[in-house]
Amino acid sequence: MQKTGAMALKNKKTPMRRCVGCMESKPKNSLVRITCYEGNISVDPTGKAKGRGVYLCPDRKCMEKARKKRALQRNFEMEIPAETIEKIFAELEQYEQESD
Repeated sequence: MQKTGAMALKNKKTPMRRCVGCMESKPKNSLVRITCYEGNISVDPTGKAKGRGVYLCPDRKCMEKARKKRALQRNFEMEIPAETIEKIFAELEQYEQESD
């Protein structure tokens, strides 16, 4: 028996994604997506851009961990110039929230 209407929406699961900084699974809407499409890396505020995406907590500690671990380079399987990394992390700072 298939549910319809309000009953179907009630059981919808929240998508979970893993932060590349702290490696914790969190709801997708609480993370910031970074995409790589045809060699171009950008912050994806909508979460719908083309390309491979990685997720990062909007937290300075996670951003520092991701930078130190070279998480973007490892996940996108490519070498990323230092100026591009600086630009991405500078753009991520506008999404930053204070950590506990």
